[in-house]
Amino acid sequence: MTKITVLHLSTSDIDNGGARAAYRLNKGLQSIGVDSQMLVRAKFSVDKTVIAEKSLLTKAGPQLSNLPLKLYPKRNSGMFSPQLIPDAIAPNVARFNPDIIHLHWICNGFVNIETLAKFNKPIVWTLHDMWPFTGGCHYAEDCKRYTEFCGSCPQLYSNRNWDLSRWVWQRKAKAWQKLNLTIVSPSYWLAECSKSSFLFKERLVKVIPHGLNLEIYKPLDRYLAREVLNLPQDKKLVLFGASPGTTGNSRKGYQFLQPALQNLSKSGWQEKLELVIFGASKPENPADVGFKANYLGSFQDDTSLALVYSAADVVVVPSVQEAFGQIASEALACGTPVVAFAATGLCDIVDHQQNGYLAKPFEVEDLARGIAWVIEDNSRYQNLRLCAREKAKREFDLKLQAHRHLSLYTSLANK
Repeated sequence: MTKITVLHLSTSDIDNGGARAAYRLNKGLQSIGVDSQMLVRAKFSVDKTVIAEKSLLTKAGPQLSNLPLKLYPKRNSGMFSPQLIPDAIAPNVARFNPDIIHLHWICNGFVNIETLAKFNKPIVWTLHDMWPFTGGCHYAEDCKRYTEFCGSCPQLYSNRNWDLSRWVWQRKAKAWQKLNLTIVSPSYWLAECSKSSFLFKERLVKVIPHGLNLEIYKPLDRYLAREVLNLPQDKKLVLFGASPGTTGNSRKGYQFLQPALQNLSKSGWQEKLELVIFGASKPENPADVGFKANYLGSFQDDTSLALVYSAADVVVVPSVQEAFGQIASEALACGTPVVAFAATGLCDIVDHQQNGYLAKPFEVEDLARGIAWVIEDNSRYQNLRLCAREKAKREFDLKLQAHRHLSLYTSLANK
């Protein structure tokens, strides 16, 4: 079989969930003999197979790309990416001369919309959110305009059909019409969204979950994990993954978690439970959740993250919309059950009352009920832990996903 060379384009490599998914795939492909490299705008790892694109246009991209948003001072706080500024990516990609170009999250001024038509190679695009098929938003919330054409964008607080979202959408429709493009979605929910969009309705969409190195993400000794992290041994620990701004981001669902925990504190759990938050430092005025909250700060390496998951009794991911939900898959791999809402990408990860609990969207009472259900019965809890690990081994193993991608690459390269 002819050896396939792959170049991944990602805004960064390991500083957030989408970047880590791309980087893990890069390493997974290398582990099965694929010549795989990454080209990024911002490099945080020391990996020699990750190359930083250092042109002046790339450096200026984040600041310049958002200039059109100043026309919409009333827009909401959700991310919106016009991807307007030209880039120097195409000549750089041509020097690599890969068989396959694999796109990941390419916003924040990294890759211009019109650049994709210059690649002249088969393109695979892993969806890390909804941006590739919308007029600029990354999560459409309740809006379905992307299924026909964008305009009058609610996130821009626009009531004009010919607004920035329509212009971005039309640029995509024109520039991508003749692309040799195949879509990979990490979840069935996001795959269905992309298939319903005007931009991707004619594209082949493959569902391949994000992979994990299960030699790293595995159950570790809970006592030792808590000892290392300075967490109490005699409490049930509820883990919530945050990042700067998460508690103010309605998509991440903290507005549901806070009252759910307050409900639990009033129903007999007051002295038995504590909250653990990782990914963010303690704010100056932390919100009252009814329990002591332990803030662990940020972790970039997988080994530390596995330790955090292993210290917890249950992980809560109360998101309204998730392309996939890597926190949930990472937790299951470490044998820690997950509570989430039965919505969007998390439904692919959590199996209701088998390895966690899927609460009714978006009912605070059922979210609280799910947390209690997971931790209140020790015999049931041990079975949940076993099933969590088995689900990860069955569906999220990195080498399995690398082989699935290689099969897709080979079929495209041989066309």
